[in-house]
Amino acid sequence: MPILDDPLSLRGKVAIITGGGTGIGAETARVFVRHGAEGVVLAARTEADLESVAAQLQTIAKDAGNTALRVLPLRTDVKDEASVVSMVKRTMAEFGRIDVLVNNAGGTRMSPLETMPSRAWEAVVGLNMTGPFLCTREAGQHMIAARSGVIVNVSSGAGVTGVRNGAGYSAAKAGLQMFTRVTAAEWGRYGIRANCIAVGAVASERASAAWEVAKLDTSSMARGSALGRLGGPSDIAYPILFLSTDASSFVSGQTFSADGGPGLGGPDPD
Repeated sequence: MPILDDPLSLRGKVAIITGGGTGIGAETARVFVRHGAEGVVLAARTEADLESVAAQLQTIAKDAGNTALRVLPLRTDVKDEASVVSMVKRTMAEFGRIDVLVNNAGGTRMSPLETMPSRAWEAVVGLNMTGPFLCTREAGQHMIAARSGVIVNVSSGAGVTGVRNGAGYSAAKAGLQMFTRVTAAEWGRYGIRANCIAVGAVASERASAAWEVAKLDTSSMARGSALGRLGGPSDIAYPILFLSTDASSFVSGQTFSADGGPGLGGPDPD
């Protein structure tokens, strides 16, 4: 019986990862390189973070024997149309193709609805929903021309269940999930797949720092999931890998929760 090709391989593929300088985005880039990606575009706003991750990727590629790797760190503000257009143009000029787009950039500032400034609402929606729209539209033009491509959007459990003091964030992430479904429906005829991951409590660098500032009880957060622990960036990076490769070739338009499982009400187990 012949040995099958690895369905989780990204050999020969070029991927754009927004929010690629830290946390889930940086870990996704590392996982992609270990699985053979030959082009990785890291897009984020902080150049120092981008350069640090780019150097890590080169080391990982060398250790993994991925001699073809090229990394392009690009300072990008996904809320700004001109910045996104420039990112995609630079990607095409450098690599000539876009196989995978990971819309990972996101974030929020919590605020009660009654005191939420309009600018705060606009910033949260811009980062979490308008940004993915701009990146998808611009990269999608090249995927449509190639009649091939994969888009993975990173949402949140807030988009599934909502979160108090996070009206803008919850609404934007819910919108991103429906945006994923419509993208898949409209572009499936071009061979393009789009899926979404609704992320639970993941202890990335920035999330952990924000939790500390907010004095959140992370032990309670961990107990809120069926698995009884917080997630880490790799707990999300590998599902992203699955959705980016041929291992999920018949999956499109879906939102998957990666949140440690449901923590239901009722008495505690003995």
